[in-house]
Amino acid sequence: MTARACRATLTGGRIFVTSRPISIKRSLKADGASGLQGEFGIGLLSFWTLGDELTMTSTGADQRPYQMVMRKGDPGYEMMPRRALFADAGTEVRIAPLLDGIRTLSGEKIQWYLAAELRDRIRQSAIRINVVDKLARKQYVVEPRQYAGRLLHRLPAVRTALGDLYAEIYLNEPSDSNRVALFRHGTRVIEDLVLLDDFAHPPWSTRYLQGHIDAPFVNLTPGTRSGVVHDSAYAALCVGLQPLERKLNEVIDEQRRAEEEQTSLVLLRAIQRAFREALLALPAEEYDWFDIRARALRSIPGDSVDRAAATASALTEDAFEGAVEPAEDRQRQFFEFPGPLFSVTISPASSVVRIGDKKELRALPRDQSRRQVVQDIEFRWQIMEGVGTLEGPHNQAVMFLAWQEPGLTRLKVTVSQRDVVCEAEALITVTHELLAQIGATAVSSHGLPGYTFERALGELWRSKFDAARNIIVVNSGHRDFVYASRNKSLKLRYLVRLYAKELVLRNFVGLPADQLLERMVELSLRTEEHL
Repeated sequence: MTARACRATLTGGRIFVTSRPISIKRSLKADGASGLQGEFGIGLLSFWTLGDELTMTSTGADQRPYQMVMRKGDPGYEMMPRRALFADAGTEVRIAPLLDGIRTLSGEKIQWYLAAELRDRIRQSAIRINVVDKLARKQYVVEPRQYAGRLLHRLPAVRTALGDLYAEIYLNEPSDSNRVALFRHGTRVIEDLVLLDDFAHPPWSTRYLQGHIDAPFVNLTPGTRSGVVHDSAYAALCVGLQPLERKLNEVIDEQRRAEEEQTSLVLLRAIQRAFREALLALPAEEYDWFDIRARALRSIPGDSVDRAAATASALTEDAFEGAVEPAEDRQRQFFEFPGPLFSVTISPASSVVRIGDKKELRALPRDQSRRQVVQDIEFRWQIMEGVGTLEGPHNQAVMFLAWQEPGLTRLKVTVSQRDVVCEAEALITVTHELLAQIGATAVSSHGLPGYTFERALGELWRSKFDAARNIIVVNSGHRDFVYASRNKSLKLRYLVRLYAKELVLRNFVGLPADQLLERMVELSLRTEEHL
């Protein structure tokens, strides 16, 4: 708002006012008034970036409408009464014609801008702002911006010698769009606190937080509303926010720990699922330390088909390590019944047979949820490459008889359920000699182990097996773990390799180092395929 020490001249029904302006707001500020908005006079001048002429119409105390006209490039203005039958309440601002680059400005964009810029002023004043877009024939109501995330309560009060600060902070999922803004009397001054060098640190830079800090005593840079004067008021702001920063850092640390625990649970399920799939592809007589097949067969009696289904179910279900299957059958729920055929797996998919010996292979048909499919299933086994003989090529389980010549034999099974057909292949190595027999483990198996972290900085061990708790302890302070943690996929593969190392050492006791490495390569290959 600006007044002028002026001389008014009435010419042709218009009042022309020309003289040096006097700022009423600056005078009020000099007298000690606080809470002023627009004291730098940039509000009316900013219309130059929108159009050529601004016309502002408002009703005076005498209930007569008056209008003020400003033109681009001219710091002066004209005031005149406006002829109208009835005086309208409020103030109307009209800018025309618009510049070419502004014609793309839609009513929706104006709504978004005002909802963010004037968020608290709209809430505190309880005013209603409607944006009418006549080009799009739409009308928008400016609602104060709603932050995403969880509102943080019980934050420490932010008090300074110049006044109290208002903090409204939300904890959200980490994202580059999360920002904490600086407000002054409900109007946004700085979109992101990190833009200020004194706040370019956690918690503001972690991108976990949304919200704003309202500091009514900060001083703005003259001629702009996007700058803060670095004076004693700004120093008081920096000091006053320190207790709040410490509290927010504690909240973010707790959130990160919870996310790490959830991520560890997801990784554990993925690793155990991948190892179960690997066990289906590897010979059961060689990889038996999980004790899953034995418990499944002891729990569910029946013929060989029932036993195979129980075995596959035990290997593929998402149970935690060491979980004991119930001995009695429980009533099946609707969602437990298998759906249509989706895929098929051969168990084992890779095996070694001595010349002249036999090897049983079994097809495991599954639905899309990895449940066993048993109804209306037809099987057809065939040798695609190599030599050998198949007994029962139309059964779910086939017996392969190796000939007297070593080599590599490739088998294929084709499973059909009405119009759905799925295929799978297996490789059998026929050899003169088998690898050394597996040594007995010191402790009986308890199922697939879990894992936990231990931060042993400066120590060289990567992992170790805790037999008493049946878990694998991973050194989270090792340089390789720190390197792998940069990427979720890389971290998952690193943990799988540690799993393979510990389980091979646990299962193949007494084998030479070269054969242990062979086993680890075999297990890792089959496991990483299903990650």
